[in-house]
Formats: sequence, structure tokens, C-alpha cells
Amino acid sequence: MRRRVIFPNKVLPYLLLAPQIAVTLVFFLWPAGQAVYQSVLLQDPFGLRTQVVWLENFTVVLTDPLYLDSFRVTLIFSTAVTGLSMGAALLFAVVADTGIRGATTYRTLLTWPYAVAPAVAASLWLFIFHPSIGLLGRRLRQVGIAWDYKLNGNQALLLVILAASWKQVSYNFLFFFAGLQAIPPSVIEAASLDTGPARRFWSIAFPLISPTTFFLLVVNVVYAFFDTFGVIHALTGGGPGKATETLIYKVYTDGVINLDLGGSSAQSVILMLVVVILTAIQFRYIERRVHY
Repeated sequence: MRRRVIFPNKVLPYLLLAPQIAVTLVFFLWPAGQAVYQSVLLQDPFGLRTQVVWLENFTVVLTDPLYLDSFRVTLIFSTAVTGLSMGAALLFAVVADTGIRGATTYRTLLTWPYAVAPAVAASLWLFIFHPSIGLLGRRLRQVGIAWDYKLNGNQALLLVILAASWKQVSYNFLFFFAGLQAIPPSVIEAASLDTGPARRFWSIAFPLISPTTFFLLVVNVVYAFFDTFGVIHALTGGGPGKATETLIYKVYTDGVINLDLGGSSAQSVILMLVVVILTAIQFRYIERRVHY
């Protein structure tokens, strides 16, 4: 006779779920609802008068050249951060999986950056690339390279891309390494008989970790859009000349500094829709190439 597990207490499952439901309600659903509500309102900077303007805030935002330019910056930034962090993590995971000498220490060191706060990570990169006090920044100027990310927009964008990517490499490395470790050794040994290391990786190992790669692709795109505010704020503050002002940073600038609550809320709604659409596209087209 097949035995079934029975939970006689009907209330306990709901009590166990209650903390997670409370967190979701307080920190996601309620702020998201407030953003949608504020996006159809026009409020003076002091919060004394409010009127309903429906979609006017969205029209103003989508016809603003500065907002469209931040869209371009975000596209470049998110693509570069996702590609760079995932590519570097995959390379490190492959090297760690080969059983090199000191692999345990190597793997431990690679996980450390994930525990570093974004503002601290930005400070570390500032001490490296600052044109006056940075070790590498001063060296670049000494050899004749006009390095000054505070004045050059392209250099500033490159710096925030490197810092944000470095912060995310550890997270990607853990998943890639776990995926490679889960591949049965017999599969790799059988493939070793008639293929070289490079072809063996791309033909055997990489397709087997495609679910991990797809998961990391979705997570990294969301990270680049939402979770890089701290790095940008600490390193460049969105400058110079808005060269590093991404969509999430413009929401902060317009809402907190310029006190345009309606426009900032409309930008938040648009940003949320963009990420939802990008995620849906990834599941619709890229997931077809994933082998579970």
C-alpha cells in the first residue's frame, strides 16, 4: 500500500508562507502600485497640489530627448555588463573545473566580490582608476593617455561597465562551476576519445549547461537594469554630462533631485514594462535553444 504524507495542521502552511507574502506585499506590490498611481498624477514640488493628468507624464517622458538618450546608454551598459560578466565567469569556471593546482583557493577568492557592497566595489575601482589618486589612472596619464573619466563620457561608461561586471562575475561563476561539476565524467571521457578540448567544450559541455546559461542571462539582464544604481552613483553620479545615466539612475535623478514625482513614477512603470518584455522575449526565443 502506498503511504502518503499528510499534514493534519491546515494553518501551518499559511503561517510558513506568511513572511514571504508579507515581504512581497510590502516591498514589491505596494511600491509597484504606488508607482502606477503616482504616474497619472501631476504634483507640485512641495506636494501641496495634485491633479490627475492620466497619460500626460508618459507622453512627456517618451518625447524627452534626455530620456531617450538614457535608453541608449542603458542598452549599451546592460549588453556590455551581461556579456562581460557572463563571459569572464564562464572562462573562470572552465579553468577551475580542470583541476588546476590551488583550485580551492582560486574558487574561494573568486566568490569574494559577490559579498562586497556596490558602494564599496565602486570605491575599490575609484582607487584604481581615479586620474589623481588611482594606481592605474595615474600610470595611464604618465604614459601619455588622457585618462580622466570625470571629463570623458566614454571613459566613464567603460569604468562603470567594468565595475558592475566585476561585481557580478562571482555570482555567475558559482552557477557555471556548479553546472560543469554536475556533468557526468563518463560523458566527458567518452567525448575525449575523438575531439579536442575546445570542440569538446562547445559540443558537449556548453549544451549541457545551457539551462544554467539561460537562467544567468535572465538574472544578469535584470541586474544590469535594476541593481547597478549603487555602482553608478558612487563612481560617476550619472555624469559626466549624463554619459552614465541609465534608466534606473534617471528615475532617481528626476524623482529625488528634481522632485518630479509624476515623471519619475512614469519612468518606473516604463522601466518595469521594458524588463518584463525583455524577459518574455528571452523565454520566447532563446529558451528554444536550451536543452533540459
